Amino acid sequence: MDSGEAAEVWQAEPGGAPRVWPAGGQPDEAELPRRRALRLGALAAGALALLGVPLGLLWAALAPDTPVVKAPDGAVYAQPQPEQPIAADGWFSLLGLGFGVLAAIALWVLLRRLRGPVGLFAATLGAFGAALVAWQVGRRIGLATFQRLLETAPDGRAFTKPADLRAGGVDLVLGVLPVPHGNLLLPAFGAAVTYTLLAGWSRWPSLRPEPELGAAGLSSVSVVRPAPPAAPEPPAPGAAEPPRD
Repeated sequence: MDSGEAAEVWQAEPGGAPRVWPAGGQPDEAELPRRRALRLGALAAGALALLGVPLGLLWAALAPDTPVVKAPDGAVYAQPQPEQPIAADGWFSLLGLGFGVLAAIALWVLLRRLRGPVGLFAATLGAFGAALVAWQVGRRIGLATFQRLLETAPDGRAFTKPADLRAGGVDLVLGVLPVPHGNLLLPAFGAAVTYTLLAGWSRWPSLRPEPELGAAGLSSVSVVRPAPPAAPEPPAPGAAEPPRD
């Protein structure tokens, strides 16, 4: 720090040792310990996954049921090319993508000290979990009635099939490894892209905003470090010398 430069003395806790930053500078928020950050990230991901319940209910309310007719070998579409399954996929895609974007923004704003790789992982994993929950909740509304009619209704009986996904789901690779695909991944995609953009546009290198002056728990006082005394100048040429003994 240059001589005579103003500085800010910050005291994080009353009675604690003060720390000095350049004038106008402020300390970043303290970073969470790794274990606590991981635990908080897991809780945030779990909370987002639970929000898949109302998301699934909303999807089931918006997505139309598909008219079907009972046939000897099961149920067939009442129309050759019904639009209802396409609408169900479209509603799920729109709701899921919007949920992922809002989830990333919420974690970025509410969990500022979690910003970084842990926050990105929590937003992506939580949005994917919410998509799974929403899919299973939404597709099961009215499913029991459909299966009962499928088993007991006479041939030619018309009824409806509840909404389900055709452009997404979970496939088993080698009969063991579950691999999600299609629009089931859109919420996680929206969360990952949104969180990454927020990090890229952040004006703080640490991604965490600096506390304002006078924030609770922080005190500051401006000090100015005095400049060191200047060295004596050499006598000018021809100046009279002091008398010698």
